[in-house]
Amino acid sequence: MNVKIPSIWKPLLGLGGLFVLITLYLILFTEHEIFWPGFLTMIVFYLLVFALGSYAARLRQDQGVDGMMLADRSVPLWLAIFTMSATWIGGGYINGTAEATSASGLVWVQAPWGYALSLIIGGLFFAKKMRRYRFRTMLDPLEQRFGKKVAALLFLPALSGEIFWTAAILTALGTTFGTVLGLDTTTSIILSALIAIAYTALGGLWAVALTDLLQMIILFIGLFLVLPYALQSVGGWTEAWSGYKADYGAAASLLPSHEALGSYYWNWWDYALLLMFGGIPWQVYFQRVLASKDERTAQRLSIMAGVICLIAAVPPIVIGVISHQTDWAAMGLTPPPDAATTLPWVIRYLTNPWIATVGLGAIAAAVMSSVDSSILSASSLFSWNVFRPLIRPNITGEQLRKIIQRSIWILGISALLLALQVQSVYELWFLCSDFVYCLLFPALACALFDKKANTIGVIAGFTLAFILRFGGGDATLGIPILLPYPMIEDGIVLFPYRTLAMVTGLITIIVVSRLTQRFDPAVALKVIMEE
Repeated sequence: MNVKIPSIWKPLLGLGGLFVLITLYLILFTEHEIFWPGFLTMIVFYLLVFALGSYAARLRQDQGVDGMMLADRSVPLWLAIFTMSATWIGGGYINGTAEATSASGLVWVQAPWGYALSLIIGGLFFAKKMRRYRFRTMLDPLEQRFGKKVAALLFLPALSGEIFWTAAILTALGTTFGTVLGLDTTTSIILSALIAIAYTALGGLWAVALTDLLQMIILFIGLFLVLPYALQSVGGWTEAWSGYKADYGAAASLLPSHEALGSYYWNWWDYALLLMFGGIPWQVYFQRVLASKDERTAQRLSIMAGVICLIAAVPPIVIGVISHQTDWAAMGLTPPPDAATTLPWVIRYLTNPWIATVGLGAIAAAVMSSVDSSILSASSLFSWNVFRPLIRPNITGEQLRKIIQRSIWILGISALLLALQVQSVYELWFLCSDFVYCLLFPALACALFDKKANTIGVIAGFTLAFILRFGGGDATLGIPILLPYPMIEDGIVLFPYRTLAMVTGLITIIVVSRLTQRFDPAVALKVIMEE
């Protein structure tokens, strides 16, 4: 007798078979001590997420390019807020916040409030205008104003930012799985990445948005449930905070001061501005803005998501304080091997196993919600702003949708391979906004707000910003310092050269554009008519 399996179940059964094979492998060959109840719980979570993503794909299986990229511009406000918040609150967000709180002092926990402010600034000044012109990607206004080739050039920093972002997120998950479940990092990263890539390729933005809703609920429940158990191990919040302030002094504050930062004071401001304005020119941000029903929804979702991001930073900050104040040796425990494992270490060893599993679910949810968004955004940019105009101008909507799906797999696997080489979550997290802040923000701001900006000006600004940025070197990428910047200590440029690069690029675009109007007249923005 032939049993016909509904098509919606086929991918889920395939994933279930994969989990069975992984489980058999762990039982027979791994030397790690696996926490099996937690591992099985995570399997259920992944199956649930994948099923929801597959269900979204089933509902929208006839969607075109706009459906794949923008959910047909019909995402309601409440769902848009969830998916925007989930995109920013990733594994790098919560793991990196705990890492910096524990290892560097609260003053260096800049990313949560920096990215939250970027969402609010983006909502106030960028969201309405982008939605009003009905763009499909962040690079559309750049393509209109400065041409297809310039848009393709500016795609490179956007792409590198998305891939670094995804790699940082996957690294955070790998360290957490290894700590809480005893699962090796490589297996954890590969498994999570493949699941997120698969349902994103199947369902596009609708699949991402619906799974984000589930993941955000799990995230908040998991993180806030962990706190009371972890606080008990250090005698409560009051005692933990008192000890933390005694250890870090002026650095136990979110506000900068010369006392806390010393020679790093201007370096702190360099990073602060980088996060506030470098968090804006992201396709992963504008994809949600452009998928909104109207301009007002686009603005409101951005501002409200910024507030939610601030709230979500509270648990990892508290966990960072707890880790710093825990006397691991007195408790008969090994301290975290490095700062990057701060959050999973507290979850694993300062709570009971079942609470640890819930906390792990929170981290896994954060990772999945950001990975899917990031790879969809990068794939949308490549397909719409590079492949379509430069390689296949006459491509049909159905063909372009398939290119987006293939790009999701290619770019997702690229980020996966990078994640297997990453050491610090927080360093890579900062690097994500670094490139787009210095190289992309000036061009986007001028495309939207400077009516006289032209192609020559943008190329000149990009070139100068590139030289100034990479002339300062980069330890994470192994690039040496090439320019004689002042304030160099221990091989690090403390002079705010990133902001110098951004501002110089911005001014160069404005000045050069006005000097070359006769040779290269500026092109005005125009509203894109819906197909």
